[in-house]
Amino acid sequence: MKFLEQLKNAWARNDSLVCVGLDPELEKFPASLAGQASPIFQFNRAIIDATADLVCAYKPQFAHYAAYDAEDQLERTIEYIHQHHPGIPVILDAKRGDMGNTAQRYAIEAFERYGADAVTVNPYLGTDSLEPFLAYEDRGVIVLCRTSNPGARDLQDLQVGERKLYEVVAQLAAERWNARGNCALVVGATYPQELAQVRALTGDMPFLVPGVGAQGGDVSAAVRNGQTAAGDGLMVSSSRAILYAASDETWIEAARAATRTLRDQINQHRTGR
Repeated sequence: MKFLEQLKNAWARNDSLVCVGLDPELEKFPASLAGQASPIFQFNRAIIDATADLVCAYKPQFAHYAAYDAEDQLERTIEYIHQHHPGIPVILDAKRGDMGNTAQRYAIEAFERYGADAVTVNPYLGTDSLEPFLAYEDRGVIVLCRTSNPGARDLQDLQVGERKLYEVVAQLAAERWNARGNCALVVGATYPQELAQVRALTGDMPFLVPGVGAQGGDVSAAVRNGQTAAGDGLMVSSSRAILYAASDETWIEAARAATRTLRDQINQHRTGR
C-alpha cells in the first residue's frame, strides 16, 4: 500500500493526526530499563504498544540512534511496527540531501535497509537530488519547507522574486515534485501563519508538523491553519512530551495519556469530520 493511502487509513481508523517521534535519549529512560539488552528497542516497543491505537504515524529520528551506535535497534523498531501494528506508517526523520549516486544510496538506506514508509529530505540541492527518493512511488518523500526552529527565518524567509523561499519550495512541491503523488512537506507548528500560506499553495498535500509540546507550538493555531477542508492533512509530531511524560514506573501509562490528550486537543479544532 502506498504511503498516502496508509496515512489516510490511519487518520480515519484511529481518528488521529498525532505522529509520535521516537527519539531515544538514554539518560531520560526509566530506571527499570537500565542494564537491559537493547534498551532503546525495549523502550520503543513499550511506547508503540501503548499508543498504536491513538496515532497516525511514528517518526524515529535517525541521529538519536546513530549517536548510540544503535542502528540495529532502529531497524528492529521499524520492523516491529510493521509486524505488530500494520497500517501505521513509519517516517524516518533523516533530512537527507545530496546528489547523484549518494542520493540514490540514501534512498536505498531509508527504504530498503530500514524499510521506512517515508523519509524526510532537504531540497536545497534541487530536483535531481530528490528524484532518487521520489522514484519509490509507494513511499513518501517529506520535504523540508518551513521548519519549526527559530533560525528558520535566516534562509527560509529570503525573498525570491515575489515569494519567500519557503513558498517557492511549497510551489515546487505542488507543481513539480508531486507528480507521483508521494510528496509531503515539513511545516512547523511554531509558524501558524506560514502554515496557512503553504496550505493555500499546495492543496491537500500532507504536512508533517513538528513544534508542538516542548517547542511551544500552539496546537489550535496549527490545526486551524494547516488542516485540509476534510479536517485532516496533518501529522502533528510530538516526541519528548510523550516519551518522557513520566520517569517513574508510570511512564508507559503517562505516555499513553499524553498521546490521548494531544489527539483530543487536535480533534477539538478539526473541521469537516
